[in-house]
Amino acid sequence: MASQGKIRIIGGKWRRRYVSFPSIQDLRPSPDAVRETLFNWLGQNLEGKCCLDLFAGSGAFGLEAASRGARRVDMVELNREAASSLSATVELLGDLETVKCFNMDWKAFLKKSTQQYDIIFIDPPFSKSLIKSVCNTLINTDCLNEDAQIYIESPKSNSPLPIPSTWHIIRETTRGMVQSTLTQTTSQQS
Repeated sequence: MASQGKIRIIGGKWRRRYVSFPSIQDLRPSPDAVRETLFNWLGQNLEGKCCLDLFAGSGAFGLEAASRGARRVDMVELNREAASSLSATVELLGDLETVKCFNMDWKAFLKKSTQQYDIIFIDPPFSKSLIKSVCNTLINTDCLNEDAQIYIESPKSNSPLPIPSTWHIIRETTRGMVQSTLTQTTSQQS
């Protein structure tokens, strides 16, 4: 059996609660300070928001959003062990109505989904260059609400992020080797 890691939910109704996740290659939960910065940018209360944690991993972003009042949180994770752990955590927290876990590929999920999201968290494995592909897929589906916010976590780089021309950067920062970027859609393509 794989060893377990723990993350702490830092705000909302589950504040200070620790949840476990399996130790899996490329699964690197965002540190508290990174999540705290992000949720300061987004606002502490996400009441009524519909959120998508596209590469959920430990569930750090999705669980934090649910804890802060999001109306709906969909967490997508391809790794079966990580997805199973997420489902168990959601059951333990008792929020099966708000949070849904999907054990599937991100692209298949986006093509199949009929839900529109206010906030999307994109934090793919750093060993894979997926950001451009994810962004392009998002603009070619109907998953984004008008003025949706998209958070992208990526390795620190001197190159600009490959974001669509209809998105603009609201905030960005670098902490260690991690770049955090919050974007917002400016209009939907027809």
